[in-house]
Amino acid sequence: MDTLETRELRYFVAVAEEQHFGRAAERLGMAQPPLSRAIQQLERRLGVCLLQRNRRGVRLTGAGEVLLHEGRAALDAAAAAARRTRRAGGADSPGGPRGRLVLAVKAAASHELLRKLLDAYAAEPGSAEIEVLLCGVGEQEELLRDGRADVALMHTPWNSLAGFDSEALATEGQVAVLPAGHPLAARETLSLADVRDVPDLPLARWPTHGTYAPGPGPEIHNQTQLAQLIALGRTVAVVPDSARSWLWAEHTAVPLTDAPPVVTHIAWPAHSRSLALAGLVRAAARL
Repeated sequence: MDTLETRELRYFVAVAEEQHFGRAAERLGMAQPPLSRAIQQLERRLGVCLLQRNRRGVRLTGAGEVLLHEGRAALDAAAAAARRTRRAGGADSPGGPRGRLVLAVKAAASHELLRKLLDAYAAEPGSAEIEVLLCGVGEQEELLRDGRADVALMHTPWNSLAGFDSEALATEGQVAVLPAGHPLAARETLSLADVRDVPDLPLARWPTHGTYAPGPGPEIHNQTQLAQLIALGRTVAVVPDSARSWLWAEHTAVPLTDAPPVVTHIAWPAHSRSLALAGLVRAAARL
C-alpha cells in the first residue's frame, strides 16, 4: 500500500527528530506503547526498516532519512493547504468575505518597493486584502512552504527560490555599513576584502536556515540589534544599498565595488491557483 496518512507521518517525524520514543510520545501527547506499535506497523507496510533501535534511543536508517525529508515536506504541504483554504474560505462565494493574502517580508527590507507594490495592487479591481507578515532573516522560505504566507519578497543570493515560481522586481548593489567614525568610513568605495578582516571590526554574521557560519563577528537576529552594534563600533555589515533608509547618524554606508548584486523577487508556491495571488504578481511585474 503506497498511501501514507498524515498521522503516521507526524508520529514518524516526531520519533526521528527526538531520536527517542519516550520524548516523541511526550511531544505528541500520547503513551509510548501505541507510538511504538504505529511505527512498527508503518515499517511493515513499507517493507523497510526506518529506525535502528538501541537502549539509548533510535538512529535513522537510509530509508528513514528519506522518509524524514519527504515526511516533513508532506506535513508542511498539508498544513499549507489547510491554512490557505481557511484564508480563502468564502472569498469566491457571492457576498462572501473579501479574500486575504499574507505577504512575508524581511523586516527593514524593501520598504519603498513594498509601498509601491501595495499601492499598485490596492488600485486593482477586486484586489484582496494584503496582510504584511514581517519576518526575520531568511524566514520567508519556511513561511511559504508551511502556508503561513501565500507570497513573499525574497532576495538572492541570500534566499533560495528552489521550488517556487518567482518574478524579479529590482536589482541593486551592496554597501558596507560602518560606524561613522571608523577610518574606512571616509573611503569613497571599498572591496569585500577591505571589510572581511578588519581587526577591530568583525563582519556581522547572518543565519542561513537557522545556523550561523563560524567567525568572530556577532550573530545577527534582527535589524535593530545590527544597527545598535554598528553604532557601538562592534561590527560592520554588508547589506543592500536600499538599507540606507534605516541608517542612523552614527552609521556610514560605503559602496562595495565587487559585491554581487542583490535581486529582489516576488515568490510564491509553484502549484498556486489563487486568482488574488495572480493579480498581485501582475501588479508587481508592472512596477
